[in-house]
Amino acid sequence: MSKSDKTSVSDLTPAAAREELKALAKKMAHHDALYHGDDSPEISDAEYDALKRRNENIEAHFPELVRADSPSKKVGAPPSEKFKKVTHSLPMLSLANAFSDQDVADFLDRVRRFLGLDEGDEVALTAEPKIDGLSASLRYEKGKLKVAATRGDGQVGEDVTRNLLTVPDIPKTLKGNDWPDVLEVRGEVFMRKSDFLTLNKNNQAAGKQVFANPRNAAAGSVRQLDTEITKGRPLSFYAYGWGEVIPNPFETQEGAMAMLKSWGFSINDKLKICNNIKELEELYRDIENARSSLDYDIDGVVLKVNRLDYQGRLGQVSRAPRWAIARKFPAEKATTTLKAIEIQVGRTGALTPVAKLEPVTVGGVTVASASLHNADEIERLGVRIGDTVIIERAGDVIPKVVEVISHQDNSKAFEFPGACPACGSLAVREGEDVVTRCTGGLICPAQRKERLRHFVSRTAFDIEGLGEKQVAAFFDKDLVHSPADIFKLEAANENLDPKIQDWEGWGELSVKNLFEAINERRVISFERFLFALGIRHIGDSNAKLLARTYGTFDNFQTAVEAAGDETGEAYQELLNIDGIGPKVAETLVDFFREDHNRVVVKDLLGEVRVKAAKANKNSTPISGHTIVFTGTMEKMSRQEAKAKAESMGAKVSGSVSVKTDLVVAGPGAGSKLKKASELGVKVIDEDAWIELANS
Repeated sequence: MSKSDKTSVSDLTPAAAREELKALAKKMAHHDALYHGDDSPEISDAEYDALKRRNENIEAHFPELVRADSPSKKVGAPPSEKFKKVTHSLPMLSLANAFSDQDVADFLDRVRRFLGLDEGDEVALTAEPKIDGLSASLRYEKGKLKVAATRGDGQVGEDVTRNLLTVPDIPKTLKGNDWPDVLEVRGEVFMRKSDFLTLNKNNQAAGKQVFANPRNAAAGSVRQLDTEITKGRPLSFYAYGWGEVIPNPFETQEGAMAMLKSWGFSINDKLKICNNIKELEELYRDIENARSSLDYDIDGVVLKVNRLDYQGRLGQVSRAPRWAIARKFPAEKATTTLKAIEIQVGRTGALTPVAKLEPVTVGGVTVASASLHNADEIERLGVRIGDTVIIERAGDVIPKVVEVISHQDNSKAFEFPGACPACGSLAVREGEDVVTRCTGGLICPAQRKERLRHFVSRTAFDIEGLGEKQVAAFFDKDLVHSPADIFKLEAANENLDPKIQDWEGWGELSVKNLFEAINERRVISFERFLFALGIRHIGDSNAKLLARTYGTFDNFQTAVEAAGDETGEAYQELLNIDGIGPKVAETLVDFFREDHNRVVVKDLLGEVRVKAAKANKNSTPISGHTIVFTGTMEKMSRQEAKAKAESMGAKVSGSVSVKTDLVVAGPGAGSKLKKASELGVKVIDEDAWIELANS
């Protein structure tokens, strides 16, 4: 086993995992914006997938640490202001990734468990090449194309109807007459390699823009304000799925794709059905071997459960369906020299060593930095400054050093600092924590600055025009020290000399736009507000869960402050929330027990209004009810039952209390059933639950 194989998520402590997830979220948000928003990625797809995979692995091992700005919760990037916005009738989801045959086997096992199938039951999957282009949604009404939109952030995309009407593969009117009244077709806009080479050759001869790769060329062509430019670009389109369909005639993925083809859409001729893992592996190898000979770029193979009734039951997680996965091609490694080790200080005070490298090209991208994680990792690798090392884009925020090839005569051991490089405070390791932390807390400028950056991040307050550089500038000029200061910035500017608009790089318009963007965020959703506070363990999933449970931030804060008494009802109610364990509860209580934190929250609430959590828009018999599942579920897996209840607007709790509305009890139900009886809580069996769930 190589040293890289020994680097395991299971070796991380929660503290180290938390720091990695924070760094991954920050880095991937940067690359998402470049890829989806600007069509100018800095890294290859394989490298991005490596970051994504590391993030998913850490989240799977530490589910309580999933962040609100987690890349696993996001799709794409916000739509550009250049185009009219289109809200998708159904979200355009992303895909989870598989990087090995074992990952695919695990995916199939998860599908079987969720559906309650036996281990040996076959689940047929469709498989087709994953084209590297720009996802688009085409809405047809009465057979005519009405709206074409980009993916955007998965919920809202850009209206590019006029541009996509110029693509030959996209029918303006559907063929035949058996199509649904409403049909949303999802697919990939791309540029064939041969067309790309011809376009670049002609552009170079004419002194026009030369594109880096076919994906950039396709994305840039779709997102032109001048339709004539798009019309002059050789774009293609393959359909791969659908959104809203009324009425829906589809029964299988394979059958649906055949129908789309009959209505005039191009679909990939390599789409095939695989009935077992062996067939999937063989098809993956065939497509991988044929990759270089294809006339379009691909970065993997997409696998989808063929039966649509299974797809419906499997549903989705935050941003990806449970019934599909992308089997990706592997990333690359490179050898270089480690020139120095620098220490970076994060929002929670973690001191992270970063290797500064002799620049080297990996997958077409020049890399000059790599993560070393912590002092233990430096010791485990035996790495010294001056060594020849192997780096790999395999999941960290930046490439990681995975192996030392050789020590040089002049290489030097690195001594991990005992003081914070940002403020000079003592840096220590507590207990079994592998992370060394600055003890300076809020007196440490690095920590305060990172907390503010987190506050304005995309999945927090997401203030347009107020990014990391701007926050750092305002912080360094002593204008912004706490979140509330951001909303006082316009008033503070009146007394500045020179005013912000007179600073280098600013102007009247940019400052006007900034203040307007800040004021637009004076009303914020509960879950965004909670995430923006930067409380440990409160990621996107937990923020939404807590918002759904407590309804308003006032209710939430009152309950958490009351939960400081661990013998009281408020603490027990917090623990009863399915998904909130003792560690998360302790972190919440500790946060609101701290006077400074309460002052920060109070000041912020003086500047913004926090909206109550949205109620489930679909009224169901169990909307707003609290449900407990106990005993064995024989006809529906526990996971599927919980997912179904939550999709119907119910709250799933881990224990029975006076606030429980319904208990679903299967065989073997014990103490929870007994307590439900004592409290007079309604109890039903699994058959009654299935009938209720299907109502």
